[in-house]
Amino acid sequence: MDVHLRELRYFVAVAEELNVTRAAERLFVSQPALSKQLRVLERQLGFPLFERVHGGVALTRQGEVLLPAARDLLERWTAGVESARAAVPSGTLVIGMQTAVGRGLQQAALRRFRAAMPGWEVSLRLVGWDDPSGGLADGSSDVAFIWLPVPPGLETYVLATEDRGVAMPDDHPLAELPEIPFGALRDEPFIALPPTAGPLRDFWLGLDARDDEPVIGVTANTPEEVFEAVTSGLGVVLVAEGNATLYNRPGLVYRPVTGLPPGELAIAWREEDRSPQVAAFINALRQVATKV
Repeated sequence: MDVHLRELRYFVAVAEELNVTRAAERLFVSQPALSKQLRVLERQLGFPLFERVHGGVALTRQGEVLLPAARDLLERWTAGVESARAAVPSGTLVIGMQTAVGRGLQQAALRRFRAAMPGWEVSLRLVGWDDPSGGLADGSSDVAFIWLPVPPGLETYVLATEDRGVAMPDDHPLAELPEIPFGALRDEPFIALPPTAGPLRDFWLGLDARDDEPVIGVTANTPEEVFEAVTSGLGVVLVAEGNATLYNRPGLVYRPVTGLPPGELAIAWREEDRSPQVAAFINALRQVATKV
């Protein structure tokens, strides 16, 4: 029987909240996706973990017995990973990334990090939009460049605050405007992040500036999928100002959008992580960000 750590985290969260909706918000996943994963876990185990009650769910007898073991496994795994990383004075810092970083931040910070932590290597890891933590939640990343908002349990340092604009095909009628009011985009089909991206998906659909439901043209999991969908005419997408030049390509134009709050690019790490390599990288970024 192969049970993944993510499934155990889902089980523990629901067991602690006793409400699937609240647990989904805490995990930054959609309620249907969480319910589906719980059903998969129950099928694997061969017994039910929860039963529906008024106002939420309750643990079954089997669920009550399994909960301490699940918590123990998660705690032991986290402790084991940290111990393994601390076993030698050098290693590899894994940096999760959901988009290209640019802005003069990444390379300058890496130079400072290598000077401060000789012997340490750096691995850049592309993480899909379906993981809003950038790989921090399951321990596959040590730090991550991500856009706010972030899931609970993470600390962040904001590196850049930028206006949101729109990327669209260069023959789109609105492309003739120098800047576009957000209201003019309300009926346009949007390229959306997957539902598992949670509030991050909502932010890049502009839900914080609209009182209606957006039209979804297609769902994409990576920047390449997003911009391929835009150039194919499947929809438009909101883009941070600093990413406009990073993803410039034939057939696509960027226009500023008025009526939207800005986005925030941050470096994130786990709240409990006090390892010297993570601290060194965060410190390097702080020094670089003040000069950008």
